[in-house]
Amino acid sequence: MPRKISDLQLDLFPSEPSVEEPLPHYDHTLLFERLSKSDFRSRFHLSKEDRAYIRKKGRETIRRHAADFIAERLAPASIPNDGRQTPMRGHPVFKAQHATACCCRGCFEKWHHIPAGRALSPAEQQYAVSVLMEWIQRELHG
Repeated sequence: MPRKISDLQLDLFPSEPSVEEPLPHYDHTLLFERLSKSDFRSRFHLSKEDRAYIRKKGRETIRRHAADFIAERLAPASIPNDGRQTPMRGHPVFKAQHATACCCRGCFEKWHHIPAGRALSPAEQQYAVSVLMEWIQRELHG
């Protein structure tokens, strides 16, 4: 059964899958409805070059990049430059991070209700990657 963002509040991922396992299916419908109402979040889109890069590298490589960026830039409990750690351009995942509020812990807490000030669990990291990949998929086929 698809998971909803509200499930995170009650059931912070009972299992702890690794980032290398296939992503569980989450229902991001409500999240993407809310994000679409934000002028800032909805201004991000994949460029022609981003689309070509994704086609060249493939979905799994992009997913690995997303997992790496989340692990390095979002998952730590303390991020010295939080709020400024994600570039606005340079990689399709960076655009996805800004479009989906997975760019810094402040935005992540506000939009995804996962508290800052502690390290993200592997399952929470996987959730963030699923959000990014859903946005990329919607952009490619939207």
